[in-house]
Amino acid sequence: MKIAVLGGGNGSFAAAGDFALQGHEVRLWRRDTEAVAQHRAAGSRIAVKDARGRHDAQLALVTTDIAEAVRGAELIVCPAPAFAQHDIARALAPHLADGQVVYLPPATFGSFIFAKAAHDAGNRADVAFAETGTLPWLTRKHGPFEVAITIRARRLPTGVFPRRSAPYALAVIGKAFPGVIEDCGDALSGALMNAGCIIHPPLIVMNAGPIEHFERWDIHKEGTQAAIRRVTDALDAERIAIRERLGYGAPHFPLAHHYAKEGEEWMYGRGSHDRLTDSGDWREQLVLTEHRYMREDLRVGLSFLTSVARLAGVATPLASAFLAIGGAICGENFLADGRTLESVGLGGLDRAALQKLLKEGFPR
Repeated sequence: MKIAVLGGGNGSFAAAGDFALQGHEVRLWRRDTEAVAQHRAAGSRIAVKDARGRHDAQLALVTTDIAEAVRGAELIVCPAPAFAQHDIARALAPHLADGQVVYLPPATFGSFIFAKAAHDAGNRADVAFAETGTLPWLTRKHGPFEVAITIRARRLPTGVFPRRSAPYALAVIGKAFPGVIEDCGDALSGALMNAGCIIHPPLIVMNAGPIEHFERWDIHKEGTQAAIRRVTDALDAERIAIRERLGYGAPHFPLAHHYAKEGEEWMYGRGSHDRLTDSGDWREQLVLTEHRYMREDLRVGLSFLTSVARLAGVATPLASAFLAIGGAICGENFLADGRTLESVGLGGLDRAALQKLLKEGFPR
């Protein structure tokens, strides 16, 4: 299958390398002209390290031309941060063609942002947009063209916009992730599976002192103590309450399963947290006000969660508190400036109108 991967970060390199190792024809797009030139000069290859060793992945193309990257691609995968989605969506919008599937793992309702960008650009191609609850790889780049994959996801609950396109979209995505994709409903259901805005805000806020004190800090090891885990579970209960109020059924993939030694497997499978901390890849320098956990998972992710909670009529005291505290740490107003249903253009819809749009999509 021809796959285009958008972005130049950890997730994008893991995606491009992993898909190429599976035998797919992979094109990698990123905006950094100098980095693309260097990558081409190095042979357009990615070294992938995992538990089985080191593997050499050959890409079909590395380019700064997004039209060239996605032309003829059956699947377009964009693991870029949520705060980069608007720019990438606008760049991609004119180039989408009938039958293509755009997959954002994860997205914080980015699937709708990409769909709306195409519609606003006047592109009426029949395209499906989908998102899941986590990055399919626990991964870190170890060099400019080298990526380490600690864990590959074993379950990826995926929502599709428009919902009517789900059978086709899930079949295409399943070719890239065989045996892993699980249908969880529409795109909003997929957005409400996002684990980042549950696991990371307590870690980045409740560990603010040691993060600023220590040169390097493993937020998932020393930072994941029993008190923080209790708060994480309580925050996750708010997410699940929203899902239930909106009529989305189980499984809700509670984050507690990520840490559990028994019971239902979470997205990364059994023992993934221990393997993550054992890798040492998350012992890093953290700039509190700039880190992705703050800028994406808290400012964007929790803002979106609380806006959906207002529509559903669900109280979210913990999510609102983390937004207030995180904003104070950064000297900003996250309660006012984050992603919301209003900011993505859905503020005027009631639940019935929103559900209809999620099912049918934009008029063509």
